[in-house]
Amino acid sequence: MISDETKRKLRELGLNELIDIIEMQDNSPSLYTGMAFDERLNMAIDSLYQQKNNSRAKRLMKQARFRFSDADVNTVYYADRGLDKNQIIELATCQYIRSNTSLILNGFTGSGKTFLACALGKAACRQLYRVRYIRMPDLLELRDEAMIEGPGIRKLVTKFSNYHLLVLDEWLMSELSDEEAHFILELIEKRYDSKSTIFCTQQKVSDWHSRLGGGTLADAIMDRIVHNCIRIGTGNLNMREIFSDH
Repeated sequence: MISDETKRKLRELGLNELIDIIEMQDNSPSLYTGMAFDERLNMAIDSLYQQKNNSRAKRLMKQARFRFSDADVNTVYYADRGLDKNQIIELATCQYIRSNTSLILNGFTGSGKTFLACALGKAACRQLYRVRYIRMPDLLELRDEAMIEGPGIRKLVTKFSNYHLLVLDEWLMSELSDEEAHFILELIEKRYDSKSTIFCTQQKVSDWHSRLGGGTLADAIMDRIVHNCIRIGTGNLNMREIFSDH
């Protein structure tokens, strides 16, 4: 049993959880008495590591501002949607983030794009990646506000370029002005080949160029997205109608 002085030192180090774990071991002698010191220590450190990571993952999920906080890869609906379950499970391992690959989730209104994106985002948070969900109209509104602050746009681009995974919902719901396209290019360029983005959209990729304003700006944005991405169709079912009946 550890002394009160040792407990005090552990608290000063911010290791209150370790005290609880050791006391739990001491209070269950039938389970732990026969174990060697290194075995008990390894078990205690494993438990502490898990608790610390769980707490951090919860903070990351809260900071991500997911639209669907209850989204989870384990509750994704697959029937009659054409989704590849093995592919979704593989994506939940976050290998695409480690390889700086982006995802395009394409489907009609209500087809479950946002839920799936939030589910994958939460899976990334569990692996301690920094994630942010935002709707495209809200991002452009932040841009408009940042313009008033002078260097604010640079700060905004830097902020959103630093997330390991950025979920852009309602991508290209409206056509972009030249100024908005310039802003998006700066953001995409900063994230290019170093971070991953999930684009949730109703628009076919073949229609993106015109909605980005056409010309060289659209070329540059498209070039930085479509050549290193995984495209997933979310089907034709209206998931809102299906789950409104439950």
